[in-house]
Amino acid sequence: MTNHTSPSLAKNAAETTDVFAAVPATPKHGFFNRLYTGTGAIDVIGKRRMWYMITAVIVLISLGSIVFKGFNFGIDFEGGSRIQFPAGSSSTSQVEEVYKSAIGTDPVSVQTVGSGSNATVLIRSEALNKEQVDALNEALFEKFQPKGKDGTPSRAAISASDVSETWGSQITRKALIALAVFLVLVAAYIAIRFEPHMALAALAALVFDVMVTAGVYSLVGFEVSPATVIGILTILGFSLYDSVVVFDKVEENTRGILHLNRRTYGEQANLAVNQTLMRSINTALIGILPIVGLMVIAVWMLGVGTLKDLALVQLVGLLVGTFSSIFFATPLLVSIKERWGPVARHTERVKSRRAAGASARAGFEAERRATAATGRGYDETPRRPREPGQAPRPGARPSGKRQKRRN
Repeated sequence: MTNHTSPSLAKNAAETTDVFAAVPATPKHGFFNRLYTGTGAIDVIGKRRMWYMITAVIVLISLGSIVFKGFNFGIDFEGGSRIQFPAGSSSTSQVEEVYKSAIGTDPVSVQTVGSGSNATVLIRSEALNKEQVDALNEALFEKFQPKGKDGTPSRAAISASDVSETWGSQITRKALIALAVFLVLVAAYIAIRFEPHMALAALAALVFDVMVTAGVYSLVGFEVSPATVIGILTILGFSLYDSVVVFDKVEENTRGILHLNRRTYGEQANLAVNQTLMRSINTALIGILPIVGLMVIAVWMLGVGTLKDLALVQLVGLLVGTFSSIFFATPLLVSIKERWGPVARHTERVKSRRAAGASARAGFEAERRATAATGRGYDETPRRPREPGQAPRPGARPSGKRQKRRN
């Protein structure tokens, strides 16, 4: 026995069809397949409060380290003396002992730069006067007998220089000026190319990148050198590039969204993040590989200290920039646009339409189940007999006599 649905219920179901078609269906593929194809493996926008909390914790840890622990500024910022001589068979521990016996205090740092016959020992210390420098040079020469260019022991192989703290302050001031100019140009470009809200979100991500990178240096105790300042300026370019790529896809997906009621601005932005996620990951991996190679070859094998500072800041900044462009910049953009304006009204309209559709569908399902529970279909409803001369109903079968005539 076949049960039919009442016309009123069928009408309600038809009215809600377009509403439920607007709700994205859950893909049946695996997580990594959806991640690779960009079909919504990660709900970044829907869980943006969680990402905001993670971002806030990272920022608080960074600020706490900067305020309470401070930075380990190098000699270029604090000033001091630098002594360098061919390493030969000397070790850093032996050099530290000679320095302490000659000066009476410990050096700031002693490291071996380079490898093989080109290796040199670099001593960084507080500012030394002429008498202290002469006493240290004499003690180093007597202990290690460094060789000059002709291959014979020579006092001239030991070089000493003073570094003024004003040089580091000049670098810092120029770097801050360059950073301010960079941020102004970036904000103007994004505001003109995209929209002001995207410029605000991109600037917030850049500030986050600089703050967290500085906090990592403070927390771990990396030495801050001019190379560190240069490295921070370079990572801003990568972070900006990644944010612009995501924003470009967001603009493409949300074009004309206000004239449709199927999806919200946030859902289209989340789709854009997933569509560019693999690109961001691949770009970060491609950027990390040369940095790791730089650290292995230049730092561990050749012992170039300047490249070590540059590689460290780029590695930290690359990871932080990738995180901020995906999990901070775009969610912040959606939060700003859904706070007020036409996007906020459109989001409320879509949500209200879905809520009404869900309520109508629930009522439809409840009435259908109640009708089915009676055990009587609508085709069993008694029909009045057709009056003589009355035209047959649409779709009615021919009578028995007419059927026999046809046969």
